[in-house]
Amino acid sequence: MRKIIFLFLFIAISTASFSQEYGLSFSYFVPKNGSFSTPVSPFSIRGIGLDLTRNISVETGATLYRMTGLNISGLPFESTQPMAGPNLTVFIPAEMVFRLKGKNAEFNINGGGFVYHGFFQKLNEGNIDRAIRDYENWKLANSDFTFSSKPGAGWKAGAELVLDVTRQWGISLEVNYLAGTSPIPIKGNYSGLDSEDNFISEPADFKKAKIDLTGIEFSIAILMRGR
Repeated sequence: MRKIIFLFLFIAISTASFSQEYGLSFSYFVPKNGSFSTPVSPFSIRGIGLDLTRNISVETGATLYRMTGLNISGLPFESTQPMAGPNLTVFIPAEMVFRLKGKNAEFNINGGGFVYHGFFQKLNEGNIDRAIRDYENWKLANSDFTFSSKPGAGWKAGAELVLDVTRQWGISLEVNYLAGTSPIPIKGNYSGLDSEDNFISEPADFKKAKIDLTGIEFSIAILMRGR
């Protein structure tokens, strides 16, 4: 946990010297085939960056999410329920932002990529067992898996509405679409009873399994501007 906190402090300190606008945000993530996830307050700092022109900037930041549940792709069986989680996920975007400015408001379009890593990862064995049971057409299934969690990456795109409250600070409402994966090779075995009550045990080595970080992110932020 100390390493995670240090990472957030390092990002904030190293970029503050050249940022013109930064913010403390509360971001919420609704994943595909997963569970609604929230930030671990107050570890969400977004909009740190550098203005290239009056209308174009590059920005980064970091959010520490508590991911309640995420899907896993690359398996021979599928589920509409989360098969991984809960965990803590560090999410770091890097994006280009194009601004359309008005008198007291602006509309921003952004796009870019991100990296992320899940800590204290777990498998949702109940949902996995049900997916295996349906896939094999068994009466009962039970899995015994081990895994290795690795960092991942993806792309993002979205839009933001900024409303000026004063010359020094404003309010941001942002929506982003995220699409990313991170390797989580899974191995072990699963067993169960087939339709005729025969006991069956199968080895498993899912080398191509990946955490699927696909979904919609909603952010509400207070922006503070440099003089």
